[in-house]
Amino acid sequence: MSMARLSDLIENFIKELMEEAGKHYVEIQRNELANVFNCAPSQINYVLETRFTIDKGYIIESKRGGGGYIKIYKTSVSNNWINQIIESVGDSISESKAKYYIDALLDHNFITQREARLMKVVMNDKVLPFSQEEKNALRAVLLKAFLMEIARHK
Repeated sequence: MSMARLSDLIENFIKELMEEAGKHYVEIQRNELANVFNCAPSQINYVLETRFTIDKGYIIESKRGGGGYIKIYKTSVSNNWINQIIESVGDSISESKAKYYIDALLDHNFITQREARLMKVVMNDKVLPFSQEEKNALRAVLLKAFLMEIARHK
């Protein structure tokens, strides 16, 4: 099984646990989850670090040691979350990172499919007739403008 496929399975499993529990969080033990998927605990860490991030609307609380656990919280996405994204965009952003944030906005129902497609078109390297450095700077300005407008209407 490929690494990407295993990561997808682990991510979906955790999300299903959260949904079945009917709570905004789930508590897991890294080693137990690694046993379920017959993988190294580092694979679980990888999924947590890449799939359950603050910009995707999750907060991880971890307690190491004997009775260690990991709590994964699904945050209520709010203007504070959008403000965190605005701060992380900074003065320059790549096309792929901008699209990543747009997908996160779509996943959290801040924008529609149509709005996501329109935003991605504007973020596309091919439509920005500048040097790469200028494209990244302009993309950051545009994305932050979109984000501020979204926050204003939520």
